Amino acid sequence: MSRIAIIPARSGSKGLKDKNILLLEGKPLISYTIEAALKSQIFDKVFVSTDSQKYANIAIEYGADASFLRSAENASDNASSWDTVREVIKKFSEEKKNYDEIMLLQPTSPLRTASDIIESLNIFHYKNANAVLSVTEMEHSPLWSNQLPKNLCMDNFIRDEYEVPRQQLPKYYRINGAIYLLKKEELFKKKMFKDNCYAYIMPQDRSVDIDSEFDFKIAEVYLENNY
Repeated sequence: MSRIAIIPARSGSKGLKDKNILLLEGKPLISYTIEAALKSQIFDKVFVSTDSQKYANIAIEYGADASFLRSAENASDNASSWDTVREVIKKFSEEKKNYDEIMLLQPTSPLRTASDIIESLNIFHYKNANAVLSVTEMEHSPLWSNQLPKNLCMDNFIRDEYEVPRQQLPKYYRINGAIYLLKKEELFKKKMFKDNCYAYIMPQDRSVDIDSEFDFKIAEVYLENNY
């Protein structure tokens, strides 16, 4: 099986300017994902898809392939990460380079480790899955959440059956955005991740997804105390 890691790193971030190359503990944010992918030693290629030559040069410096830039169409706000992945796969296919297994690794998950990558692959093969997605337990149970009326009345906000200690509530999980592993065929389905898809559970402390300055500070504190 041939396997590729694709790291999408668009330069037009609006929430946190140039977040993909912001220095986190002295290194560009994207470098943490590149290094984890390379350290796992499971990929035939680690590719960074970016619309910026500056970003591409940084990716190459840290050992990734960034041999072509993404199209203007897939550099827009309307393009999804999966549009970008399809573009990369089609481009390599035209060069007679085909990959059976694809892992999307977002650079905004710098605390994901090489071990996380390897373990998700183990689940993928053990389950003979079409896809494996990383998840983490939710910080707060949605069973203690509800909508509010316009007058903000909280009568019966929590249903009676859920007025129990937190430990007695069922666990809920959310996709944390760190790992998406799939067969090539899954990438071109009309609806992805609907059949034979499994979870890889990651701890909350490695599930930080940087979308704001606050998230960035959390990652900084974690790295300062753990590395």
